Amino acid sequence: MTDDIRLAFAHPSERAEASSQTPCDRISLRDYVVEVEIGAFQQERGTLQRVRFNVVVEVLPLSGPIDDDVDRILSYDKVTEAISIELEAERINLLETLAARVAERILLEPQAERVFVRIEKLDRGPFSLGVEIVRSRDGVDLAGQEHVETPHPRMVFLSNEAVQSAHLKGWIDQLAEMDAPLIICVGASDVTAPQAGNALAQRRIDLLAIEQNAWALAALDRRCMVVGTRTELDWAMKNDQICIWAPSKILLDAVDGPSASPRDAVALATWFANDMSAKELLVIGEEAPDAQVPVRMVSANSRNLT
Repeated sequence: MTDDIRLAFAHPSERAEASSQTPCDRISLRDYVVEVEIGAFQQERGTLQRVRFNVVVEVLPLSGPIDDDVDRILSYDKVTEAISIELEAERINLLETLAARVAERILLEPQAERVFVRIEKLDRGPFSLGVEIVRSRDGVDLAGQEHVETPHPRMVFLSNEAVQSAHLKGWIDQLAEMDAPLIICVGASDVTAPQAGNALAQRRIDLLAIEQNAWALAALDRRCMVVGTRTELDWAMKNDQICIWAPSKILLDAVDGPSASPRDAVALATWFANDMSAKELLVIGEEAPDAQVPVRMVSANSRNLT
């Protein structure tokens, strides 16, 4: 076996040592196994599988005595915390995505210069399936990773009566002039969705019914854009775009999603308003729910929202 082939399957610590041109110190996390829901295939949803992490972080040697001071070194806890934070943020489909996010989070630590991340699925067969990446500080735009606060949106739930109201355009005019980005939520239309004998299939059908109604609403006002991912939402809110929430991806990927059925669209909107730390949840044409954020109810017959 050649050295290149051997190193291809070697532990990341050996890979790091073989590829380094600069003397450096290394800390490593070996065989760290967690159970998590991850994967792009349907059979991987709703089930936990074991995932193994091996991480090596290269740091520049410390100058002067360490003095046994933990604040001067990169703590091992920062590595496991990076993994936990990314796993808890949202459900992830791809190991490549998870590896990149873990590496980028570790490189936010001032001591970290280069990081090797290997992630393997252990339960997909009598073998391990995995990915390994290398990221370095000079290859990552750290300025682009600095936290830019997303504004708190105003969430508005429209009943079907409200969607069909002659006041709809006037409401959107008023909401667009208010002091927060606008996210509109709707439920399914009054047309009965297909019925399935499987709960997971029915959940998908009911979520798609909501999204069909979202697209129908967007067709009524060209200012509105149907949005289904957090990345799109963040961009839209920062650029004053009016959004209509397509809930499937965010709900299906949520680590701690709502217990409510998709048929209870007001409950889903309430969960999302809480999750987004909304400035306000305005409910037009339905009963106002209990929520962690301020809630206001408006009749579908009211011309003015204030």
